[in-house]
Amino acid sequence: MTRLFNDPAAFADEALEGFAAAHRRWVRPVTGGVVRAAATPAGQVAVVIGGGSGHYPAFSGLVGRGLAHGAAVGNVFASPSARQIHSVARAAHGGAGVLLMYGNYAGDVLHFGQAAERLAADGIDTRTFAVADDISSAGADESAKRRGIAGDLPVFKAAAVAAEQGLPLDQVLRVAERAGARTRSFGIAFSGCTLPGADHPLFTVPEARMAVGLGIHGEPGIGEEALPTADEAARLLVETLLKELPEDVAAPAGQRAAVILNGLGSVKYEELFVVYREVAALLGEAGVEIVDPEVGELVTSFDMAGVSLTLTWLDDRLEELWRAPADTPAYRKGALGGPEPDQDRAASTAGARDTAASDAAAFGATAVPPASDASRAAAGTVLSALDAVARVVDTHADELGRIDAVAGDGDHGIGMRRGSTAARRAATDAHGLGGGAGTVLARAGDAWADKAGGTSGALWGTILRSLGTALGDRDAPDARRVADGVTEASAAVRRLGGAEVGDKTMVDVLVPFADALAAATAEGLPLTEAWDRAAGTAAAAAAATADLLPRRGRARPHAEKSLGTPDAGAHSLALITRAVHGALLEHH
Repeated sequence: MTRLFNDPAAFADEALEGFAAAHRRWVRPVTGGVVRAAATPAGQVAVVIGGGSGHYPAFSGLVGRGLAHGAAVGNVFASPSARQIHSVARAAHGGAGVLLMYGNYAGDVLHFGQAAERLAADGIDTRTFAVADDISSAGADESAKRRGIAGDLPVFKAAAVAAEQGLPLDQVLRVAERAGARTRSFGIAFSGCTLPGADHPLFTVPEARMAVGLGIHGEPGIGEEALPTADEAARLLVETLLKELPEDVAAPAGQRAAVILNGLGSVKYEELFVVYREVAALLGEAGVEIVDPEVGELVTSFDMAGVSLTLTWLDDRLEELWRAPADTPAYRKGALGGPEPDQDRAASTAGARDTAASDAAAFGATAVPPASDASRAAAGTVLSALDAVARVVDTHADELGRIDAVAGDGDHGIGMRRGSTAARRAATDAHGLGGGAGTVLARAGDAWADKAGGTSGALWGTILRSLGTALGDRDAPDARRVADGVTEASAAVRRLGGAEVGDKTMVDVLVPFADALAAATAEGLPLTEAWDRAAGTAAAAAAATADLLPRRGRARPHAEKSLGTPDAGAHSLALITRAVHGALLEHH
């Protein structure tokens, strides 16, 4: 378990601060993550990677020559927010565009996609690529739904070396696509991981058993088996991966492969070497030529006891990129030339000042827009509602985590607590500066997305910003305007997340809640009564999700496990609607 921490909520930020202080030769901190200490050379594509904390050396440890130009770092097991990614990408941009790369998780897809849109609006040519190497998370016919695990490294590296060779953005993307299409991973675990401040692991494995095919956040695997010997574990990993070859690889014999045996956190290096001796023997028997193998911790999961095996099937071009030298805090290979020119470092310093000034404005460190007295008064009600949200989430965080762990990774309560607490803090600051209802909600939404990360962070940020846009800062919001804002939030969440009613997500509550609120206000009911009726609808809809099978998100591969349990996001939304009703009554 994680024993050394201060405030668990500050763990990720403090870890990143310490990492940057320890590795100044390679990186410098920027808002949202780190970039190379020297600026990206003019005319070179910048490869910006990212994901949640808790996986070191991914992602910050892979920033440096021969690998990434920057890394956006989210909270523990949560994707960085779109604003964080945007900040890091702008700092890393060298004038030739940006390739954003990340593991294929819903939260990362949402946030990196939003960041790409913001970068494009800034005039920065941007592409995105999600690594999807974990064969246990979806079948070969649904490979685009697979999550990304230790296969991140060879795919990131291929793209980064191609960028350093001067290839234009679209060609760098094609290299990433080629490497991704030829990369497969599979993992096993013997115990779960415990997050900072938690008193129990995200998941457990029965004594003398192992979880097979699990994800790096503790998502359930495809099953359990008896605890193996080292050689038996090696055989399971190798045989599973050799069953699925890339379309253009007919048989393993005569093929070359980059091989990564990855420790997930608490399996010691000596244990990994014992497993690798059999991995190497088995691949040799299959006729596979191993190229520059890596044995160690490349993508971890705090203190999870487990290992994963990654094979990237090489052609001549991919082998060149895999063998190329690299120099980062956590991954080094071969020998590079002399240090990058001093003028690059000077440009980096100047760029850092420009980025910091822009980030200060983007992250709300400025005065609030003007607001009417009526809107500022309404902002007080908004602040009370957000306080009620934070309190109810805090009360039920453990319950939400338990529900989420049935078929997911168990971190929904943690993420909701981070987001709601940050939203309340940002709303308090904006209200103290005289912000109107719209500004208070918008600042709260941005803070929620930044601190929670993940899918729920993106969606709750969207909900609050949509409602803030509808209320604005000029007039006192009436019941119809609030209902219109909730309706727009419902539509925005469906556009962003792609889920619909019946998918077993928060949408199963948000849509009927919005519809009921709109209907009640259309009847002329005052806001408190209309909200009360809609909150009742939300509670019933949340309970009904227990009868649904998930069709999206991390729970989808284990749909049957969740039958009989409500969706965690739906349940938390229903709790929140009832808590907000209490705040509305107090201010009625």
